[in-house]
Amino acid sequence: MATFLYRIGRWAFRRRRLVGGLWLAVLVLALAAAAMAPAGEEEDLSMPGTESQKAFDLLDERFPQSNSQGAEARLVFQAPDGQRVTAREHKAAVEDTLGSLDGGDQVASTTDPYETGAVSEDGTIAYSTVTYSADAVDLTEPTKSALEDAASRARDAGLTVEIGGSALDSEEEPGGTTEIIGVAVAAVVLVLALGSLVAAGLSLLTAIVGVAIAFGLVSALAVPLGLTSTVAILALMLGLAVGIDYALFITSRFRDEHARGSEPEEAAGRAVGTAGSAVVFAGATVFIALVGLGVVGIPELTKMGMGGAGAVALAVLVALTLVPALFGFFGRRVLSRRVRKATRPGNERPHPVPTEAGRPGLGTRWARFVLRRPVAVLLVSVLGLGAVALPALSLELGLPGDESKSVDTTQRRAYDLLSEGFGPGFNGPLTVVVDMPESADTRATTDLVVKTVRGVDGVASVGDPVLSRTKDTAVLTAVPQTAPNSGETKDLVHAIRGAVSGVEAGTGAAVLVTGTTAMNIDISEAMSDALIPYLTVVIGLAVLLLMVVFRSVLVPVKAALGFLLSVGAAFGVLVAVFQWGWAADLLGIEQTGPVMSLMPILIIGIVFGLAMDYEVFLLTRMREAYVHGASPGEAIVNGFRHSGRVVAAAAIIMISVFAGFIGMSSPTIQTMGVGLAAAVAFDAFVVRMAIAPAVLALLGHRAWWLPRILNRVLPNVDIEGEALSRHAPASATGPDAAVRRLPVGRY
Repeated sequence: MATFLYRIGRWAFRRRRLVGGLWLAVLVLALAAAAMAPAGEEEDLSMPGTESQKAFDLLDERFPQSNSQGAEARLVFQAPDGQRVTAREHKAAVEDTLGSLDGGDQVASTTDPYETGAVSEDGTIAYSTVTYSADAVDLTEPTKSALEDAASRARDAGLTVEIGGSALDSEEEPGGTTEIIGVAVAAVVLVLALGSLVAAGLSLLTAIVGVAIAFGLVSALAVPLGLTSTVAILALMLGLAVGIDYALFITSRFRDEHARGSEPEEAAGRAVGTAGSAVVFAGATVFIALVGLGVVGIPELTKMGMGGAGAVALAVLVALTLVPALFGFFGRRVLSRRVRKATRPGNERPHPVPTEAGRPGLGTRWARFVLRRPVAVLLVSVLGLGAVALPALSLELGLPGDESKSVDTTQRRAYDLLSEGFGPGFNGPLTVVVDMPESADTRATTDLVVKTVRGVDGVASVGDPVLSRTKDTAVLTAVPQTAPNSGETKDLVHAIRGAVSGVEAGTGAAVLVTGTTAMNIDISEAMSDALIPYLTVVIGLAVLLLMVVFRSVLVPVKAALGFLLSVGAAFGVLVAVFQWGWAADLLGIEQTGPVMSLMPILIIGIVFGLAMDYEVFLLTRMREAYVHGASPGEAIVNGFRHSGRVVAAAAIIMISVFAGFIGMSSPTIQTMGVGLAAAVAFDAFVVRMAIAPAVLALLGHRAWWLPRILNRVLPNVDIEGEALSRHAPASATGPDAAVRRLPVGRY
């Protein structure tokens, strides 16, 4: 592989105008396709095979005139202090408001709170349910405007009016202030790490090109593939983070090779052949882990995985081709000013690389410290991560609703008003669907179901059943006493399903519990059930890939165990922040509650790949030194000397990019930003920088042991670039090497 990538690097350097032109053309086409494509729409979260989804499908079949998952709005009216919403003038205002919606475009029906009894016991709060013939994602702007205008009519009459439900759900847009701050921090870190504005700009430029293409493709394919805004934001987040990192690693290796005396084209080839090999394997691990999310069975999660994987694949291709091409355009300016000064033409220094007689770098000093105290470093690191991971034992999964939104939103205020007037469970009603056989007594069966559900502890009320036209399906609504995301409501759903099993056995009817609350519970449980199998597959993949890369058994096992530590610590942070509320105000998180059910598996998939990034980049230099005769300790020091600073900079950049998304209003993106930023921090600075060298120091030569049978079976991918010594000219040395110049480029 190293030889093949070496040739790609040299070819891209020589044909830089062609390569740059091709990427520019792809960028223009992707952006043009995105501009011409219709806007994508959000889709309802679903999971085929669950009881709640089966019930929704049955409702669509038996009630074709309605949409079981159609948009719904709740207009919540509150009378001024000391007054009742049933007063004549307030009643007239409510009826006038609802009358303005009747017959409106996409409006299926509205309910009169005075006829349906939707008035609180104290008479201060009432609500009307507005149902639509289309899903929330298909509602037009005029339809939403009509709803808001209707609420304004009642407000003008002196009532407090808030709008709950899914009708006003909006798509999250990237490009906020916090993301810009994250990119700005990344730019500063690049300048400090590389000592060159040009080198820093090169890494940012190539990352932005890859992200722009990925974002354009996701936008262009949003409608035909049903891609949501979350998919686009994940592609943006991952593409930007790994794109900067991959360009940074190849640029850093190019600078090392060039400063040691290699001709620029040769340095580009060697950089892509060595660091590029690490980029390929690192990108492959992220890609496979994200694509593997499809096995969970949630369409939205599958799309998020595919979108993120596509962005990572583009980042790898850009790093392997566009980055070496830009080396040819920018020339010696990619080098730091200190190195350019030492190697400029006419300089009489005997060595092309400037050397310093002072203290060794921070990476070298840290590696030597770990070598002197490996046991202490290992114990402190493991115990520290274990302590941070302890809150993960209290992890609760759920899906956010209106209760998780900002108190500044009308949806959240409507949620609070309904809880105040009708109880916390009113915001999460359960829908019970009864599918009766032909021989069943419809009245007797539905009465038995109603009686059974009412008898379950935790049920506040049960509505009258509604029959389909053919009288073979009945639908009734059960209101819990507890809030939608509470553990008691989860237990209630299971209790109802257990109670109605007797009805099913006695009558032959199928009784299904569904609704948004039940769907969220089913998805959360499916996520919990899939967590361990997915984690097992991911760890097995990590061990296999790293065994191929490093020709070792113990190094992959150590890497996998370290990955578990960093993921556990990240989950601990999520629980502490999103469930317990620690630092929630500081991060702008309005409401605590269960962690989003999609997050654990999604974070495992992403962090797995990113953790292997740092493992590959750091240990590649160690392995390279070891196979060339260095002792295990010297190899560790060599790895930190060459890669420690770059890996630390890459981690800070990735943390900055992920943290930049915490400021978005979407709970999904907020959770993802916190979880990924924490996981990268733990994995890079504790697992890879402390635990990894400590374990390698304790293992010594055994760290690089591989049984003979595996040595024969496993392919040799030569990630260290050993074959380049045979297939490529050696780096130039001597006093003249520093002043050689190519006839092309700005050297």
